[in-house]
Amino acid sequence: MSEAVEATLRGPEAYSLARRAVEAMEAASVWPTPLNFELWLQYLGEPEGALGREIERMMAAGEPFTEATAEMLAAEYLPRARLTEEIRDAGRVLDRELSSVSEAISRAHRAQSDYGRTLEGAAGSLEAADGAPQLQAIVSGLSDATHKIKQDNDALEKKLEQSTREIARLSEHLEQVRRDSMTDALTNLANRKAFDEELESACEAALAKGARLSLAVLDIDHFKRFNDTWGHQTGDQVLRYVASVLAKAAKAPRIAARYGGEEFAMIFPLESLPEVEAALEGIRREIGSRALRRRSTNDDLGAVTVSIGFAHRRGGESAASLLGRADAALYASKRSGRNRVTCAEWLDDAA
Repeated sequence: MSEAVEATLRGPEAYSLARRAVEAMEAASVWPTPLNFELWLQYLGEPEGALGREIERMMAAGEPFTEATAEMLAAEYLPRARLTEEIRDAGRVLDRELSSVSEAISRAHRAQSDYGRTLEGAAGSLEAADGAPQLQAIVSGLSDATHKIKQDNDALEKKLEQSTREIARLSEHLEQVRRDSMTDALTNLANRKAFDEELESACEAALAKGARLSLAVLDIDHFKRFNDTWGHQTGDQVLRYVASVLAKAAKAPRIAARYGGEEFAMIFPLESLPEVEAALEGIRREIGSRALRRRSTNDDLGAVTVSIGFAHRRGGESAASLLGRADAALYASKRSGRNRVTCAEWLDDAA
């Protein structure tokens, strides 16, 4: 499910969207299974998205919506389903490789046992040998056995090298899948899941080390106007533009994320309140410094501005509390006319 839909499901529109999903499934004679419900929530939450367009096409063509169809759509359009399938595939490959290596090791063990028995037999034969022909036959047998064990060991080594390469490739692939599952597809910033994990981790690190930590939340001003006037593709252009400015400012250890819809967030470990304020003012000015043009028609979209709120973590403060104070500062920026930066600590001082 996309972050925009997940954000909707955490707000007051959640019940309305859920009811519409059930009603739409009933109208289309689609059973309200958990998977179908998730697909329909995504479809109705973003009807112009890739999944929405595909479901519209299928319904217009009168195609039946079977369980197999739902699984196919989930694998193609739901990030979690794609990740699950990738992990299943990786597990199957890993099982196959481990089974193959186990079989090769068993063969090598049997070969070693056979070689040991050959050596024992040769030792007894040497004691009983009474002439050169017998000694020559024993030496020849040992040479053949040694050659065979060398071949078996070489085969085992080759198999282990192949499996090591395959497992390394698999590990790299799974790491890429993990990164993809933590990345917002539209903006290439960290997604909501990654942000939640990073914020919890940053708060734990700040608590353990007694270090500074700040969190900023940013919202694009009048974003609905871009979508309503120019369409969702232009809205996506605006989102990508804001994300590009944030990505440039988010040099490690800072972290920038798309929080949901037109909201973004930035984590500032180790920086003082004045340093964070200066960085956010720079981001706000840079975003508003360009007049965007619509790519398809070159129409002037005007300037894009953002409202920003940030909070400096208090001793022992939880991630949820820090986020809540940053969010309150964001809405103070909006109430004060937008296109500005507000610090939660300023609000506390003014109270």
